[in-house]
Amino acid sequence: MIRIIRIILVFLLLAPCLFSKNVITSSPDGRIKAAFSVNKAGHLVYTVSKKGKTVILPSPVGIIVDSVDLGENVNLGSPIISSFSETYSTTGVHTRAVNNYNETILSVLAKNPTGNWTLEIRTFNDAVAYRYRVEGNGSRKINGEVSAWILPAGCTLWYQSNKQRDYEAPFLQANPDTITRPLQLMTTATFKLPENQGYAKITEANLLNYSDMALETSGGATYKSLFHNSLKGWQAEGEIVSPWRVVIVVDDLNALVNTDVIQNLCPAPAPDLVNAAWIQPGRSTWHWMVTGQPKLEDQTKWIDWTKTLGFEYYIIDDGWIKWTKDKQNQWACMKKVVDYAKSQNVKIWAWTHSKELFTPEQRKDYFARANAAGIVGLKIDFMKPADPVWVKWYDDCLRDAAKYKLMVNFHGAVKPTGRERTWPNELTREGIRGREMGKQQAMHDISLIFTRFVQGHADYTPTDFRPEKLKGSTFAHELAMAITFTSPLFCFSGRPEDYIAGEAFQLLKTLPVTWDETIVLPGSEIGKLAAMARRKGNDWYISVLNADKTDNFKIQLDFLGKEAYSVEKFEDVAGNNEAWLHSVSTVPAGNLLTINLSKDGGFVAKMTRK
Repeated sequence: MIRIIRIILVFLLLAPCLFSKNVITSSPDGRIKAAFSVNKAGHLVYTVSKKGKTVILPSPVGIIVDSVDLGENVNLGSPIISSFSETYSTTGVHTRAVNNYNETILSVLAKNPTGNWTLEIRTFNDAVAYRYRVEGNGSRKINGEVSAWILPAGCTLWYQSNKQRDYEAPFLQANPDTITRPLQLMTTATFKLPENQGYAKITEANLLNYSDMALETSGGATYKSLFHNSLKGWQAEGEIVSPWRVVIVVDDLNALVNTDVIQNLCPAPAPDLVNAAWIQPGRSTWHWMVTGQPKLEDQTKWIDWTKTLGFEYYIIDDGWIKWTKDKQNQWACMKKVVDYAKSQNVKIWAWTHSKELFTPEQRKDYFARANAAGIVGLKIDFMKPADPVWVKWYDDCLRDAAKYKLMVNFHGAVKPTGRERTWPNELTREGIRGREMGKQQAMHDISLIFTRFVQGHADYTPTDFRPEKLKGSTFAHELAMAITFTSPLFCFSGRPEDYIAGEAFQLLKTLPVTWDETIVLPGSEIGKLAAMARRKGNDWYISVLNADKTDNFKIQLDFLGKEAYSVEKFEDVAGNNEAWLHSVSTVPAGNLLTINLSKDGGFVAKMTRK
């Protein structure tokens, strides 16, 4: 009898929460709130607000399993609430990531035979994320999701079309309120919110054992999940755990660029990968944009150029598999090239096709050969669209490469979703429309900083000083991309002779590719102008990418503190894109820099404490 009474008492205590109609979770600083509830139609929905203003209007939540929408005809159970806080080392925009969130584990109770499931919610100071967890055994079919994001009227959108189902389309700008035809776009969508509320970004994190998510809208500001690589659904074995569905909400562009949330939502690396000595960021020369396929007899010259530049790496691209000399096959030839590079303190990356690495047996054989040849990293190309099979392949490939101490650069790839935190041997990936596609519009280049690069590192292969490649751009614009774009393996696409003979030689020779601190400077605007200050140790680097602005631009140097600095500047020359004004001077603490900008131009400064 006592036991029965206790059970009843526990039930009575839980009863107010057991069939709750509204579960609210807040960010640690209290500024962002997410409310999950069941609407009048019996469907699970949620809203997001920042400082009391709605950012996401009531939007459906639900995963479709075996043709049943699990967000439909439900009640909400008792939430389990906890908090979490940590910092960890990261590589790229800054050195320390902050992972601070409140978590709600919410039981979703089905009124039909489909069974209960769990919604996991994390609320950060700059984002709200949720994911589906559906327990079970055996094989079930995921038909998609009803996940959607409904934004307020008056937003501005920057997006990539997904007509080719890849991440190599140009970025475009649109007014969602005027969209009247169906539009499909990639989950690198970024919004400027109305009434100076800041910015929002819809994306996903921790993509694993699932299909890549895109978005679709048929008008207005409603964006629905679209699994463009698995339109007929896919089979899942055992427990179903979706990627995180994420909306980043920030006050300004500096907070957008500095968000850690996508990486925070991924597991930490295994202990043997934390600070592994064989995983090293660096700069690389690359012959492909200059010569096309590599000639064996040219490799010594390229390695010597790389040494002169002080770059850590040289990437040998597609075509080396055809090398033969004195009856030696391509691997023996590669070994000789690698050995010479080692003697010059240069390390070699090599290109390979993903078809050579599809099965575990193929990867084991290939990675062993690469390791034996002394190759330190592989540029892996031509992956197929990211359905669940290929999504899993990325992780399997990184796991197997780590066993042979090989770094990885994925080309022709799906967007990153933070898994580089789990697998730090992934130094970069393409998933971007970069210089290999030719000279891009300045609007595209500038938009990337606040859209694609927020998603994670990207191999844009910038900075080409050949006059015939400028096509309206300036030397300073090309140089600025080497500072503004984030890629721990930073691959330069131009001629090494131009870098060595140019006035920026000493700058390039010591240029960092990872940063201790990044500040987006006032005056920056998506698609129009990007101004950044990035710190490495005691040195600051300023970079500006400009679209159409042609008057003077002022940069307040208050981030330098009270010290005086020596400043080396590379500035546009009006009417001459193939030159820059190169100068060295001293700036007192708190001074103001006034710079000249050309259309499609740029600016670079290195500031060294005196």
